[in-house]
Amino acid sequence: MAAACERDPASEELRLRFEQRLARSRALFVRRREALPEVGFPQGLPIVERLEEVRDAIERHQAVVLCGETGSGKSTQLPKICLSLGRGVAGRIGHTQPRRIAARTLARRIAEELGQEVGHSVGFKVRFADRVNEITHVKLMTDGMLLAEIQRDRYLNEYDTLIIDEAHERSLNIDFLLGYLKQLLPKRPDLKVIVTSATIDPQRFSRHFDDAPVIEVSGRTYPVEVRYRPPPEDEESGGIDLQQGIVEAVDELAAEGPGDILIFFPGEREIREAAETLRKHHPPSTEILPLYARQSPAEQARIFHPGNARRIVLATNVAETSLTVPGIRYVIDTGTARISRYSARSKIQRLPVEPISQASADQRKGRCGRVAAGICIRLYSEEDFRSRPRFTEPEIQRTNLAAVILQMKLLGFGDIDRFPFVDPPDSRLIKDGYRVLHEIGAVDGLRKVTQLGKKLARLPIDPRIGRMLLEAAHTGCLRELLVIGAALSVQDPRDRPMDRQQQADEAHALFADERSDFMGILKLWDFLREKKRHLTRRKFERLCREHFISPLRVREWEDVWHQLREQLHEMGYRDNSEPASYEVIHQALLSGLLSHIGHRSQGKERDYLGARNTRFHIFPGSSQFAARPKWVVAAELVETTKLYARTVAQIQPEWVERLAGHLVKHHYSEPHWQARRGQVGAYEKVTLYGLPIVPRRRVNYGPIDPEVSREIFIRFGLVEGEIHTRAPFWRHNRQLIAQLHEEEAKARRRDILVDEEAIYAFYDRRIPAGIYSTAQLEQWLRKQKDKKTLFMRREDIQRRPAGLDEAQFPDALELHGARLPLSYHFEPGSEADGVTLHLPLPLLNQVSEGMVDWLVPGLLEEKLVAMIKGLPKQLRRQFVPAPDFARRARALMQPGEAPLRQALAAALRQLTGVQIPEDQWHEERLDPYLRMRIRLVSADGMETVAVSRDLLALQKEYGDLAQQGAGAVPVGDALEREGLRDWDLEALPERIERAAGNMQLTLWPALVDEGDSVALRCLDSQARAKQAHHAGVRRLLMLRMASTVRDLKKRIPNLQQLRLQYAKVPPPPGGVAKGGAPSLEEQILALAFDRAFLATCDTQQIRDRAAFEACYEAGRAGLVEVFERTAGLVADILGGYQRIRKALGGMDQLNWLKPVADMQEQLDGLVYQGFLQEIPAEQLQQYPRYLAGIERRIDRLRSGGLAKDVRAMAEMAGIQQRWRERDRQARRKGLVDPRLEEIRWMLEELRISLFAQEVKTRYPVSVKRIDKRWQELGL
Repeated sequence: MAAACERDPASEELRLRFEQRLARSRALFVRRREALPEVGFPQGLPIVERLEEVRDAIERHQAVVLCGETGSGKSTQLPKICLSLGRGVAGRIGHTQPRRIAARTLARRIAEELGQEVGHSVGFKVRFADRVNEITHVKLMTDGMLLAEIQRDRYLNEYDTLIIDEAHERSLNIDFLLGYLKQLLPKRPDLKVIVTSATIDPQRFSRHFDDAPVIEVSGRTYPVEVRYRPPPEDEESGGIDLQQGIVEAVDELAAEGPGDILIFFPGEREIREAAETLRKHHPPSTEILPLYARQSPAEQARIFHPGNARRIVLATNVAETSLTVPGIRYVIDTGTARISRYSARSKIQRLPVEPISQASADQRKGRCGRVAAGICIRLYSEEDFRSRPRFTEPEIQRTNLAAVILQMKLLGFGDIDRFPFVDPPDSRLIKDGYRVLHEIGAVDGLRKVTQLGKKLARLPIDPRIGRMLLEAAHTGCLRELLVIGAALSVQDPRDRPMDRQQQADEAHALFADERSDFMGILKLWDFLREKKRHLTRRKFERLCREHFISPLRVREWEDVWHQLREQLHEMGYRDNSEPASYEVIHQALLSGLLSHIGHRSQGKERDYLGARNTRFHIFPGSSQFAARPKWVVAAELVETTKLYARTVAQIQPEWVERLAGHLVKHHYSEPHWQARRGQVGAYEKVTLYGLPIVPRRRVNYGPIDPEVSREIFIRFGLVEGEIHTRAPFWRHNRQLIAQLHEEEAKARRRDILVDEEAIYAFYDRRIPAGIYSTAQLEQWLRKQKDKKTLFMRREDIQRRPAGLDEAQFPDALELHGARLPLSYHFEPGSEADGVTLHLPLPLLNQVSEGMVDWLVPGLLEEKLVAMIKGLPKQLRRQFVPAPDFARRARALMQPGEAPLRQALAAALRQLTGVQIPEDQWHEERLDPYLRMRIRLVSADGMETVAVSRDLLALQKEYGDLAQQGAGAVPVGDALEREGLRDWDLEALPERIERAAGNMQLTLWPALVDEGDSVALRCLDSQARAKQAHHAGVRRLLMLRMASTVRDLKKRIPNLQQLRLQYAKVPPPPGGVAKGGAPSLEEQILALAFDRAFLATCDTQQIRDRAAFEACYEAGRAGLVEVFERTAGLVADILGGYQRIRKALGGMDQLNWLKPVADMQEQLDGLVYQGFLQEIPAEQLQQYPRYLAGIERRIDRLRSGGLAKDVRAMAEMAGIQQRWRERDRQARRKGLVDPRLEEIRWMLEELRISLFAQEVKTRYPVSVKRIDKRWQELGL
């Protein structure tokens, strides 16, 4: 082995550690043996008289049962007997007690008899206190502490002897220990177990430990007299007056002679009330001492140091068997104790105050007669005593097995039905216990304890109520649930006597809540707490009885509330500081009452459908009896003449599912494909114990029915194309299918692509079973060696070739090097039928009408035919047959920027000489597929901004937005400048190309007028850039000559008068002047600079410093003179406008109405807000002549020229109306058509020719000449 250790360093390390531990163990054994105290036994104790018999039984048997009455000395002497046998050296002597106070007290007593302090040879370990050291031989502890140690020391190796004291109490802890030790003893032959019990059926323990020997020792040495003294009746309530009975019993015993009195009570509250009553009674020379388990050790220690005065010890059943209080000669037994009991009917663990058994009463009696003859007064009758059960039921037979199972799981004791209990529970109750635990989430489906279950095991309460409290602690309603939980743990404090039910109901109505009896409990609690603060005990009890409330049960309620609150605080939970809502409170209640919910029946019966198809009625005393809410929860279901729900509240079914996720059942319908989630969905119905808590909601159906889901996935996700995936096959297949669809759309027929069943079969053959979602498909594809498993080939899905010329149906339009996608759709009647241009918003302003008018080559001839057929009949008959003329015209046409109607009109004129007026084309009447559909998209192409077949309408509505998008494209610092006040720039290119995402954008750099400075920006429209650059150059010249500009503004003659005149001119025909409303002087300056500098300079050529300087030098010398002439021109125009307006205002003869209206229309078309910055300078120069012509016309009218005026109006009416309509159409589209502008000024000259020939025209003009020019311009 040494050689092996040399080869294996790990083994060597293990050997060294083992040897070190062994050495420490030997050393500790020696120290403990040397520290073993000398043991002596006091004479007079019954157990000492049987000392040798006891020693012999312990030495010869692994388990011994020692039976002795109170006072036999078994608890103090047994550990010493074991020490005298040499035990307690190799391991400790463990000595368990049911209560902490007994463990501490016995430790001190045994240490005192050994002449030591606690913490040396004798120590104790209880919650919050550990007085045990390394050499301690005897360790006192609670049975619960030993159970807890089992979890970390399964073989209890710390001990060589265990004394299980007071086993007759048969608490759960004791039964657990007895069962566990029965299993352990065969595995620990060195371990000795001694079970002590009062003289209550000791043979049961003997049989449990395989017929272990039973040694009985006597106890009491003095006789005890029993007196029965039932308390008198209370005059007000008719019930017993326990406090009066106690006072009378104390007085009776005090008259018997000296000696301390021990009084038994069910709980702390009763002790406090009795102490208050006795102190007020003032028994002479008497000390009143309470004794209960939750006292501090110092308070408990006072009991064991008697003084000279008589003592009255007020104790719970902690003094029944666990402790022997010295000096007791008298006992007063109230006959009750708080006993944990499970109600199989209500399925709730309660803590009621109950009459004790005969055996417990005898135990209490045995606490006196230790020092002299004793007297026991029982505050109940002998008949009552005789009618009580002989023994107290073992706790396991009166507790909720759910709690027992939980405790056993936590301790690791295995399954309850295989555990060796002294008295095994009924199998049906075991099954019910597991069902309850599973319902509240304390165990899972495999019956393993959950984390929640471990917390529930620490609460001394029914698991259902514990579940409510833990839920409340997490959801912020612990303060309210502590009150309700405590109330559910005791008997309802509200009385409802059979002969006074109506009065009771009326009294209890004060605490009723319209939605919940649980809220009524809270109201009752608040009422009682408030009244108790201000009333004496007697007045408070009278108040309770007036409201049909039991004071005794109220005290029980408060006791349980205190206990639960302390326990939860020890676990780290705190009360909520703010009041909890109804919803939160009742969801916490639901967590423990899931099988107590009900849904109102639809029939005439006033019943409810409950869990597992049960039917119940709301108890008539409930606040919900008349309300009959749709959904309810009840604290308990009690069967009398009917199955009644008691303590009922309204709930919402959606509260249930979160709490009952492990219990609900699911039903599914209407499976369907959910494209966004990439899965098959369905509608789910959720039921709890048959109740529909969720009638209908969407869920993922794939895992529920994989086969059906796979079919839906393939058919709708893949065949119908509703799947969203980045898998390469999908893009390939969709592109191939789309390509065939597009070929069908281009050819406008439906016989190229196979049907959907063929596509389904393609995927069905290749995709394995069990795949029904996008995520699964992608995962399967990643594992495939053949990455093209799902790639379609054309021959897989094509019926016959399309036979298309791809050049006739392009996939994109070219725009300044950018490719704008085209898509095709064949669905007559659909909004999307035809060719769609997918146009990014930033490119909107760069697309011309001519680009979209020409559609695509493959549809152009068809469109031309339709356009010809759409002409008016007198024109249409010139081009028969239309298809022939369309084909010939197309051969003469060249696609370009010109609109298609202009190109077609020119080609037809070339073929036939027939001129077609432009307004005779009615493209809006064409079939939609013959007009380009424009889908305006965001810059990234992901979002549709608008869809239309009218490009000009889109540009009008979204042009500014498009410019903003183009303006956001980075162009570099050299082409983005702000705050320019002089030419401080590099040479500006006429246009630039920039990439914006996946598109190529053409931008035109331009100077932009910003008032007090100039900016350099890149615009998305050449026309806009040209206009902006002109104004920008002008502003830059004005900024260079800032001082001159300031001086010129001051030199405008009669500026104030001009302002007043200008203020009276009407708004422009469009409603608002372009560019806002600059001041009059600003407009005069701008016009002067245009005439001085820019009349001879092409601003579009001013793109570098040299050109700018040349322009500046060319105009600066003449600026002042030009400005003066310009100011004079403006003054003449506004003066003429003012005169004409005044003259027309005075022409009110009826026969002048039409001429006056005609002149007013002409005047408003010439002079309006902003006209100085809109009208070209050369045309403004003609304004005085136009205005003079109007004034001459007025003079002629006044001189009797009406007839001639009317004839002249009639002569020009046709051409005037034609121009007006075309101009109105252009303005609606936001267009400025230069051809219409030319006709406009010809019409002004025509007016002079017709109405004021003496003014003279600039050139020969007539209606015939204008009409000819109209045709030449292609209008």
